[in-house]
Amino acid sequence: MRRVRAAVAVLALAGATLGTAATTAGAAPAEGPRATATCPTGWGSGAKGGATMGADHLENVRTGQHECYDRIVFDVPGGGDQIGYHVQYVDRFYADPTGEYIPVAGGAILDIRIGAWSYDLEAGAPTYPGQVGKALPGVNVSGYDTFRDTRFGGTFEGQTQVGLGVRARLPFRVTQLDGRIVVDVAHSWTS
Repeated sequence: MRRVRAAVAVLALAGATLGTAATTAGAAPAEGPRATATCPTGWGSGAKGGATMGADHLENVRTGQHECYDRIVFDVPGGGDQIGYHVQYVDRFYADPTGEYIPVAGGAILDIRIGAWSYDLEAGAPTYPGQVGKALPGVNVSGYDTFRDTRFGGTFEGQTQVGLGVRARLPFRVTQLDGRIVVDVAHSWTS
């Protein structure tokens, strides 16, 4: 009989403790449900290419940080949704067509080719001020989770080339929007 009373006392004490904890938790100020980022998966790391049409002019390159990925955007006003692109991982970055090796910092390198000139042949002036082998002007990727370096590869036959150094070979996606190409590189394979 003593054992039964002791078990009932333990259960009653446990129930009182849980009830107090629930009351205390219920009395805490409500913060609302925390939004947890659901990072996309399934992008893969294989080569990606889009429309081969379009030969307008690249005017700007910019980057941004997001909760699940780092982003680089190529602005081609007037290019509509027919801007060609080809993006793939490479072991080393070589400028096309010279074959000049351009070192790019990072654990992996994305070779990004955009179907747009960075130079206006008729006006005889650059539309984007990149210099072969140099970091992209106005783009600072220090402090990014994934991006490590950028290098301008040049323009040849209506195509501008950029080397993007990333932390590791990570999944990426390419989105073609009106007047721009967007490349997102995930922070990890699974988030």
